[in-house]
Amino acid sequence: MTTATLTTKGQITIPKEIRERLMLHIGDKLDFQLTERGEVLLKPVTRRVNEVFGRLGKAGQKALTAAEMDAAIQQRIADRQA
Repeated sequence: MTTATLTTKGQITIPKEIRERLMLHIGDKLDFQLTERGEVLLKPVTRRVNEVFGRLGKAGQKALTAAEMDAAIQQRIADRQA
């Protein structure tokens, strides 16, 4: 288990292992979500171009309509929140 200590100013340092795993860099924004079980989910908000490069299309792949893209995005969000 990786731990961090809360300072008197309410700040923590995210351990290096976690920063590396989440590919966090100076200036990145983080989203804290409190679950019903009282756990906190920490998610990076910002993404760099090189992290998503190549995910938008592949040679020979059928082009999607805007409606198909919206449906896929909504499904992905629902899957992540489940």
